[in-house]
Amino acid sequence: MSEGPRILLGVTVDLSLSLMEGFPEYLRDRGWQVHVVSSPGPRLERLGHERGITVHAVSMERAPRPFADLRSLFRWIRVVRMVRPRVVSVGTPKAALLGAVAAWLTRVPVRVSLLRGLRLETSTGLQRFILTWMERLTSATATDVLAVSPSLRTRAIELELVPEKKIRVLGLGSSNGVDIRAMDSAAPLDEAHRVALTEGVPVIGFVGRLAADKGLGTLADARAELVARGVDHQLLLVGGVDEDHDSAAMERLLNSGRPAVVVGQVPRAWPYFRLMDVLCLPTLREGFPNVVLEAAGSRVPTVTTDATGAIDSVVDGETGFLVPVGDASALADALATVVSDPSLARRLGSAARDRAERDFDRPLVWARTEAALRALSERAVTPR
Repeated sequence: MSEGPRILLGVTVDLSLSLMEGFPEYLRDRGWQVHVVSSPGPRLERLGHERGITVHAVSMERAPRPFADLRSLFRWIRVVRMVRPRVVSVGTPKAALLGAVAAWLTRVPVRVSLLRGLRLETSTGLQRFILTWMERLTSATATDVLAVSPSLRTRAIELELVPEKKIRVLGLGSSNGVDIRAMDSAAPLDEAHRVALTEGVPVIGFVGRLAADKGLGTLADARAELVARGVDHQLLLVGGVDEDHDSAAMERLLNSGRPAVVVGQVPRAWPYFRLMDVLCLPTLREGFPNVVLEAAGSRVPTVTTDATGAIDSVVDGETGFLVPVGDASALADALATVVSDPSLARRLGSAARDRAERDFDRPLVWARTEAALRALSERAVTPR
């Protein structure tokens, strides 16, 4: 039996391998020869122990570092020449840039950039200029760009980062879907991890990096409004504090009304969704937020913003509510509506679960992505 097509997948840091968890194994089981590149780390090491998957450690800096980036590019070129893949599929900004350029220089026939978000949307000045040209160079050297949400595709075209004919969305979006079956079977929190929530008081949850671009300043203002209106609630924060955070906003967020409960970074947030009445994601930018799908898998509705990517994750009034970016009053209104009406929260959560199962269940997302990659691979070897 002839060997299947060879594919090289890449992300910048090994922590980002979680963004494609299970997908390399899925490709392997469908006959692909799978190679994976990221910076060194424990996740890459564990993946390398999987049968039929070969890993390659290439150190990469997340921020622009010209000399370090040049060294990383040479290492990428060596890996690509050694592997000789038919398809290179890269995501996260630095790996996408280096991987696409290396594949272009070595004449890999199919070069796919997986666009998971636009960091430049919340950047200014020189940093925005650099990030803009990084995205343009990535798309120029890629043969195809896959955006993880419709609004992200639209925004990339508006900013002239990629030609309209080169970029598309598979299905309704998402890069890796949601593992609904695993969420359903996940064990509840044990005694060592229980959190000090007050029984009978609605829980507003937040899951993700505690960073400025997640809109925590807006959530702090909204929470102050809820307290002023007499809307009793408690706040559950799940995630680590990012170096890019607003300390003043965090102080207000933690101490408005009932003290917030902060869990910190956890391997899996699934058990914590079961404690929430509503997920709040007041984000300024996204690609397609996985936390909204995970909340939906737990039958928890979401209140989020109309930011790029986030706007695609909620059907307004059906699976949750959308509010304008940065509008604390609108955010407070939406949160008060949900926490004050348990029957509404249940209806929204049930509809969110139905949508997640129908459109974003992980095997469906994997199947769409694999089919697209296989079609591109077959096109590359078909005489024109």
